[in-house]
Amino acid sequence: MLKIIQASLIGIALMTVAMAASAEMKVGFVNTERIFRDAAPAMKAQKRLEKEFEKRDQDLQRMAKQIQDLQASLDKNAVTMGESERKGKEREIADLNRDFQRKKREFGEDFNQRKNEELANVLDRANKAIKVIAEADKYDIIFQEAVYASPRIDITDKVIKALADMPEKK
Repeated sequence: MLKIIQASLIGIALMTVAMAASAEMKVGFVNTERIFRDAAPAMKAQKRLEKEFEKRDQDLQRMAKQIQDLQASLDKNAVTMGESERKGKEREIADLNRDFQRKKREFGEDFNQRKNEELANVLDRANKAIKVIAEADKYDIIFQEAVYASPRIDITDKVIKALADMPEKK
């Protein structure tokens, strides 16, 4: 008797799984990389970052040029310089180069931190847009990461448009 009950339960479980598998699920996919590249808020964030870091970038470029010019001058005039003058120039170049490397590293760290903050804001807004789309179009699930997603379920363009229409928070 116990075997009959177990067999019945297994049969019911298999039928339930088969019915659930055959039910239509609405699935969507959003390419986050495209959102970060093509969405209006992402492009505005990129422009803000460029403007915010423009002066520091120009300062670094000037400093690199100065080091390059000093090195070229030293290479050109090293034979005619006295030993102490040459060592002084080499020390000056080394000090400038060390300062340049430190500023360049700080620039990179600051830029990456701000970029991550901006991208987090864009992702937050994108997730809100995705939720609105999912509820309006009755999606069961929307993925943001996948090894492969059929173009048929890709709703990235719809999200990019929703982000363009969404008012920017200050």
